[in-house]
Amino acid sequence: MRSWPAPSLPPLPGQGQPIRVYDTASQSLKPLEPGPTATLYVCGITPYDATHLGHAATYLTFDILGRALRDSGHEVHYVQNVTDVDDPLLERATATGQDWRAIAERETELFRSDMAALRVLPPAEYIGAVESIPLVLDMIAALFGAGAAYTLDGDVYFTADSADRLGDICHLDRAAMVLMSRENGGDPDREGKKNPLDALMWRAERPDEPSWPSPYGPGRPGWHIECAAIAAKFLGTTIDVQGGGADLAFPHHELSAAHVNVASGTRPFARAYVHQAMIGLDGHKMSKSRGNLVFVSKLREAGVDPMAIRLALLGHDHRTPWEWTSADLSAAQERLAAWRAAVRLPAGPEAGTTLVAVRAALANGLDTPTALRAVDDWARAARDGAGSGTSNDPEASALIAAVTDSLLGIEL
Repeated sequence: MRSWPAPSLPPLPGQGQPIRVYDTASQSLKPLEPGPTATLYVCGITPYDATHLGHAATYLTFDILGRALRDSGHEVHYVQNVTDVDDPLLERATATGQDWRAIAERETELFRSDMAALRVLPPAEYIGAVESIPLVLDMIAALFGAGAAYTLDGDVYFTADSADRLGDICHLDRAAMVLMSRENGGDPDREGKKNPLDALMWRAERPDEPSWPSPYGPGRPGWHIECAAIAAKFLGTTIDVQGGGADLAFPHHELSAAHVNVASGTRPFARAYVHQAMIGLDGHKMSKSRGNLVFVSKLREAGVDPMAIRLALLGHDHRTPWEWTSADLSAAQERLAAWRAAVRLPAGPEAGTTLVAVRAALANGLDTPTALRAVDDWARAARDGAGSGTSNDPEASALIAAVTDSLLGIEL
């Protein structure tokens, strides 16, 4: 599956600091210590609807991480999936009378256009669930070989009891994991399962559902093993960062990691698990099931500058849940206008300290609000200096434009 075009990254003087991220598993700010190439896997969309702001915030968080890692001297190998066959997609197709493949293709293309407009760096591999089926079947075979899989009425399950320390990522006990599984589309109460937490890896063909051949009969892949198989194939069985929305810590990230750990005999799967907090609207988490969504494409169609959308989202810490209001967008538009006006002045105040401050903020847990305020301070000083005649560095504006572009993804 093709990705989207990559924006250019202007070079910056010097090099960024080593990066610390908030790791869900250790519940602490943790230094990332990748080799020359940092490996990053971020769970992608299920393309049955357009990109909402919750999606966008997630991919911006990991875009910032990728930019900061590159600035600190690393190459970045970034992989993302697309769950282009799954229950929500098939349900949407049935409800609308459309072909599920057409929906998936249309919504994936819209996602690509939204990401390109927001100047998100694309993954090196962008892999659909359908094209990953051979990888999934290989991992299922490995799990059968490890004694960690079984069949139930044609379906194939992962044996959760084969994974030691299940719950270490999400910090939930067994009872809480069972409850969350029940509330989030799992099947913990299915008769015949060995453990309520056993995860579906291959769903046997059902009437009027798409299917593909396998050694276990026709069917389609489960969700957790899709990401496990893709990540292990393209990045290896131990990676630097797995990322996604906070709602993925359990069951998705917990069980994906368990699949890889058991199939490969290695652990951990990820050295750090980084999550984007949920964004709310009208008192509830933004979600497709609730329908309380603000779509990036709709904002763009209304003439909103994608850079303002990006600034609105980066204005909030990725670890803290928050609620979207029109004031977020208005403030971002004002900020964008102020930055653009400042860099268009013939000269500005010294900008090297701003570069240092932005780098320090991003290195400290991807602290984008602090990074934005550092640029605000420079823009304010540029405006005030222009009135007093003290803004005297003709190169400063160019450096600030490069800083906001390369590190924050904001094109001025």
